[in-house]
Amino acid sequence: MEAATAPEAALRPTLKVKEASPADADGPQASPRRGTGSPLSQLLPPIEEHPKIWLPRALRQTYIRKVGDTVNLLIPFQGKPKPQAIWTRDGCALDTSRVSVRNGERDSILFIREAQRADSGRYQLSVQLGGLEATATIDILVIERPGPPQSIKLVDVWGSSATLEWTPPQDTGNAALLGYTVQKADTKSGLWFTVLERCRRASCTVPNLIVGNSYAFRVFAENQCGLSENAPITADLAHIQKAATVYRTEGFAQRDFSEAPKFTQPLADCTTVMGYDTQLFCCVRASPKPKIIWLKNKMDIQGNPKYRALTHLGICSLEIRKPGPFDGGIYTCKALTCKVNPLGEASVDCRVDVKAPN
Repeated sequence: MEAATAPEAALRPTLKVKEASPADADGPQASPRRGTGSPLSQLLPPIEEHPKIWLPRALRQTYIRKVGDTVNLLIPFQGKPKPQAIWTRDGCALDTSRVSVRNGERDSILFIREAQRADSGRYQLSVQLGGLEATATIDILVIERPGPPQSIKLVDVWGSSATLEWTPPQDTGNAALLGYTVQKADTKSGLWFTVLERCRRASCTVPNLIVGNSYAFRVFAENQCGLSENAPITADLAHIQKAATVYRTEGFAQRDFSEAPKFTQPLADCTTVMGYDTQLFCCVRASPKPKIIWLKNKMDIQGNPKYRALTHLGICSLEIRKPGPFDGGIYTCKALTCKVNPLGEASVDCRVDVKAPN
């Protein structure tokens, strides 16, 4: 079993035996041969159970409360007959106007309705029975939000960054500071945004500020209770200047994206059944967009209601609606040039056979 550390040993309940004074030694002593009806045995009942304090584990370290919270500590103990329980604070008697104590048969309650920072200290419970005494110590710390930093100053501005310095607050709220929270606000929107949290030092550099804006900064102090209620604001604004940039335009040749028509996917020969719709597909690439013409046996079929031709994103399709025995033949898809694309033309052919149903 590991040895207890010094703080833990100091907070553990202890049992003490009061030493007899010389006056007690000269006085009359209780004789074990006396009867149970003697006056001395009636005044000093026998100790059936030594006094002992059962200190809860949560109270073996510093008990922290916020200002305004209720402190209600129940400390169980043992001892028979009923021992005397006495509370002290920092070695002095308690202030009964602020602290209430209720002692029962097996426990003692320490109650503070609204804790204040002045209630912080080391409280000691002493349970006494005859010449025996058990003690337990409880450290109570009452904290609140810290005060604001005393001042904040804009030290330097360069590029898109600003350097700030400030003075720590005079009042830390009876607790250690966890750090500082830095916020920024641009003059256009006036909204505050957090840029740094839990900063340990009393200075920082705020990067990535927007060029052309002006910024104000403020700093909050933070402890275990939270951020300070107020924050000082920089008297000077950080102006993020636009760098003088000279743009030099260099001439460049206009690129020609014109491209002659070219079929990337040709038509495929097919055999269809009379009465069933058939579709022909091919793909063409050209710039600018070419004009598509469909031919059957070298005759233009544009405008014929039996055929429906579509072109979308270079995909050309021809639907033959309910083909008959005379719809077979050679079909041609031709991509023609126009006045704006005098680069040529291209075409693809396929054979369509129509057979009677079985």
